[in-house]
Amino acid sequence: MKKIFTLVAVSVFFALNAQQTANRFFYELTFKPKKDSAKLEKVMTVLDISKDKSIYQDYTGIAQDSIIVAAVKKMETSGVFVDIMKMVKMPKFAYKVTKAYPTMKETYVDRISNKYFGYEDDLKFNWNILSTKEKVGEYNTQKATTEYGGRKWTAWFSSDLPFADGPYRFYGLPGLIVKVEDEGKNYSWELKGNKKIENYSELTEGEKMLEKYGMSSAVNIISKDKFEKSFDNFKADPLAEARPYMTPENMSRKMPGSDVTMGEYLKNQEKMAKDFFNANNNPIEIPAAKAKK
Repeated sequence: MKKIFTLVAVSVFFALNAQQTANRFFYELTFKPKKDSAKLEKVMTVLDISKDKSIYQDYTGIAQDSIIVAAVKKMETSGVFVDIMKMVKMPKFAYKVTKAYPTMKETYVDRISNKYFGYEDDLKFNWNILSTKEKVGEYNTQKATTEYGGRKWTAWFSSDLPFADGPYRFYGLPGLIVKVEDEGKNYSWELKGNKKIENYSELTEGEKMLEKYGMSSAVNIISKDKFEKSFDNFKADPLAEARPYMTPENMSRKMPGSDVTMGEYLKNQEKMAKDFFNANNNPIEIPAAKAKK
């Protein structure tokens, strides 16, 4: 009996320790999607910091997890097709940036067609830490500047938050970056809050559900040059991989439990993808500057 109790206790110990927790920091991103427009847009993004890494991404998808899961379960039970894309809001930014601790090697990941691709980068920031201090929201911060991606950046970091990390690809200051923006205010992140996530999972419930249907979340690591070329090709023709299967017979078929044909559905998906890519012609990293790296 004692041996059984000991075995159960050990099992519970390892199960509890296997449950990962993370600190989720919410950053409001204010950005200018078009170069020649004064219009600004806002989106909430998150930086999840766990024991061995951080993950930065748009919060839009995470916030709609329950909607996606409910819709997929409804399709499973009814057998009737539900166009989930009409039910949810598309994220402004679909990529993820992971920083491995303690090396801070970055992995930039995005979906190209139906697979995830990424590249690794040993990015180093040359920060100039200034004596200027100011309050940003509820945080006591200090000013620092750097240049990256063809833009000049100003950051405010707080040593009260003991993480040498920050939103997007920024890191390397003696405290969490609370705010960072470029000189022209094309992109500006500001910390708006944080919370602890128990039983943290790197995958959203929506991503787990997609895995169930064969859309793997595994990341194919390739070179940066190959990634950028593949992504440019994908933006030019989002349905390139599907075209060999887009026969007249397949395109005329109805989606399960729906009057929508496969052709109509794919045409709508192509339009949504192109609208998504064309909505932002003012990238964070200026292409000419990236080419010089």
